[in-house]
Amino acid sequence: MFRTALRTVLAHKARLLMTVLAVMLGVAFVSGTLVFTDTLGNAYRNQSAKSYDDVAVAVTTYGAQDDGKKSGIDNATLDRIRGLDGVAEATGRVSGFAGIADQDGKLIGNGWSNTGANYAPGKTGKKAADPAYTFTDGSGPVKDDQIALDQDSAAKGEYEVGDTVRVATNGPVKEYTLAGVFTTEDGAVNAGGSLVLFDTAVAQKLYLQPGYYQDVTIAAEPGASDAKLLDAVRPLLPKDSEAQTGRELADKQAKDIESGLSSLNKMLLAFAAIALFVGVFLIANTFTMLVAQRTKELALLRAVGASRRQVKRSVILEAMIVGVIASVVGFALGIGLATGLRSAMGSFGAKVPAGPLIVSPTAVLSALGVGVLITVLAAWLPARRAAKIPPVAAMGSAHLPASTKSLVVRNTLGGIITLGGAAAIFGGAAVGENTGRMFIGAGAFLALIGIIVLIPLLSRPVIALAKPLLHRGFGVSGKLAGKNAVRNPRRTGATASALAIGLTLVTGLTVIGVTLGQAIDKMTTDNIRADYMVTMASGGGLDKSALSALEKADGVTAVSPQQATSVKVKGTWHSASAVTPGDVQQVFDLKLLSGSLDTLGKGGIAVAEKTAKSNGWKAGDKLPVTVGDDQGGGKSATKTMTVGAIYQDNEFLSPVVVPTSLVAPFEPKPYIPEIWVKTDGGASKANEQALVNALGDNPAMSVMDRQDIRNTFGGMINTMLNIMYGLLAMALLIAVLGVVNTLAMSVFERQQEIGMLRAIGLDRGKVKRMIRLEAVIISLFGAVIGVGLGTFLAWAIGETIRSSIPNYALVLPWERIGVFLLLAGVVGVLASLWPARSAARLNMLTAIKTE
Repeated sequence: MFRTALRTVLAHKARLLMTVLAVMLGVAFVSGTLVFTDTLGNAYRNQSAKSYDDVAVAVTTYGAQDDGKKSGIDNATLDRIRGLDGVAEATGRVSGFAGIADQDGKLIGNGWSNTGANYAPGKTGKKAADPAYTFTDGSGPVKDDQIALDQDSAAKGEYEVGDTVRVATNGPVKEYTLAGVFTTEDGAVNAGGSLVLFDTAVAQKLYLQPGYYQDVTIAAEPGASDAKLLDAVRPLLPKDSEAQTGRELADKQAKDIESGLSSLNKMLLAFAAIALFVGVFLIANTFTMLVAQRTKELALLRAVGASRRQVKRSVILEAMIVGVIASVVGFALGIGLATGLRSAMGSFGAKVPAGPLIVSPTAVLSALGVGVLITVLAAWLPARRAAKIPPVAAMGSAHLPASTKSLVVRNTLGGIITLGGAAAIFGGAAVGENTGRMFIGAGAFLALIGIIVLIPLLSRPVIALAKPLLHRGFGVSGKLAGKNAVRNPRRTGATASALAIGLTLVTGLTVIGVTLGQAIDKMTTDNIRADYMVTMASGGGLDKSALSALEKADGVTAVSPQQATSVKVKGTWHSASAVTPGDVQQVFDLKLLSGSLDTLGKGGIAVAEKTAKSNGWKAGDKLPVTVGDDQGGGKSATKTMTVGAIYQDNEFLSPVVVPTSLVAPFEPKPYIPEIWVKTDGGASKANEQALVNALGDNPAMSVMDRQDIRNTFGGMINTMLNIMYGLLAMALLIAVLGVVNTLAMSVFERQQEIGMLRAIGLDRGKVKRMIRLEAVIISLFGAVIGVGLGTFLAWAIGETIRSSIPNYALVLPWERIGVFLLLAGVVGVLASLWPARSAARLNMLTAIKTE
């Protein structure tokens, strides 16, 4: 039977081509994901381990740097560490944000990973140097007005040693002389950022306090024990610090890397599973059609003595051979995909550390095992049907139709599963939040399975709606295409199911994404009156000097920070926004429910509606309010303040709003994530330039108008949607192959029929049109099912997040849905090109003689 299976595969290799491609693409996705994440993980682990090769003990401090207190490791402590037995060198490190302007004044790097640090040359050897960096040109900074840049940033900015470079930290832009260019394996640079090295005294002043370090790395003398050195260092450290051996820290970072890549791995494998799931329908369809076309051959095997088990085993062996071939080719393709992904990361600004391509035994076995298993499982039902073909079928040429009993059982089972899934989805939508989404997830799976089971039953009534249009618009070709599409409902259903799965996910994601985008857009329109929002590109806080500069800018009529802080009211801490009284009303559209915001300038506070209700507060109440650090030993004060206003919750402000004057004495370095600006005449190029000029043309600060704010949030949603579309593209491609496969095998199966049609006058053009229309009908049928189910799931998920998103209202993006349906039709046309051409080229006399 093995020889029989092998000969059958070789005899039908053309008809099995699409199955091989489907399995190959799915396996390539799986193997590419595993090899890519293994390679990435190995490269970053090696980089991490390399950076701690010479580190015996590492010390990290966690104290806040904005409370005015001394924090970190001081010079005296560092000297005591250096004096310990077994210490070869102890290096203090301090770091923070630093943005570099290119020749056009634009920020180099992505903002969030643009870093500044101190250059710490060692005190041994003929020439002092910092072992963390290798200089390719010049040397490290040793003066207040000098810096060094990483090689990539220097190249992007077209800077050479001796050039003047504009650098921005959280304060005003300053100019420095470039003293040197270096290479580094720093993670910030590899992530697409930049690294600026300052003289140690300058870095301490910028990021901490003079004479203090955030971190210390300790190198041991030969033969010294890291553990003993750790025990000796710990008693010397302040309370807000942690000490670990270099090995412990490297292991911890390796675990963090593994954990981070695990999430990426799971996401990619989930989409690979979707692609393979879609491939199941193509494989099952192929073997079902092959079994139907080989009815006489299989019956003859039964007649000459083959048992049912042997026939079933032969079909499964065919599937296994196909699975092995496709998996091997797919695995090789996956390795190429992993290599391409690694190279592509560089084009997005991320630099992957050097390292070999890792092809682990797990990746090999998983990919090959999945490919073979999916193929065999998909072929199991066709193999079971093949085993039931009676020997007497060898005497006829009719294909055995599915029994009425089997169709009734199938439809009944599908109906029960679908109703169960729908009930779970409705229940989840009613419950809401995380619990509801879990119900919806389970219900979606059941509903999808149920509809896949029911889809042959649905094909007749749904396609019947299009028959009049086909007949009137395309004549005989259209009429025949409509009848052919429902001739074998199971085949049509299996082909359409693949497209339905992909479009269910695409439509669901699109509806949710567009709805969220509309809600965010409305939130921006309803809550903001300001013309501009100023932020740091790093996502960190702005310096107080930026607020002062904006207040003096030309054309500015109102300025208020959204200063993030916290206050204790009646013994409970609440997040708060410190704002400028009088100006806050002009930059935010605060909908007052009671009281007046004028009270902010008269010793009052404002409270959001939900917070006021939960605490039983109302306008006019006098409450004890504590500001500052009343537990950490810092300055604090408690005052009795009046609730001057209750306002409707605003997404851009905290639940409690206080004047900046209340917290200023207790926050010498306030955290200001945003500054909101209202200008005379509204947003314009002149007003925007005036703000940029007032900020000193700072490359690290972003000045955004309302449209920019909308684009920032909407752009994130669109980026996520595009990533999802890209990941689902493999599943949709396999679905297209399914349409091609079904039509091609259908044409082979209907050779005699097509020959008869040609003989009675149907010309080649009409034959082609018939096949194309059949493909379009099947594709649109699957698309309609997918769009309907995807929209339903999007509605249900939306109900679970409605309460947490203001202005949420389901939006149906009809233009995108129209594009999806149009693309489904185009897919049908493209998928039919080869089968239609083959059908039109059939010799009518040869075709009529074909059994």
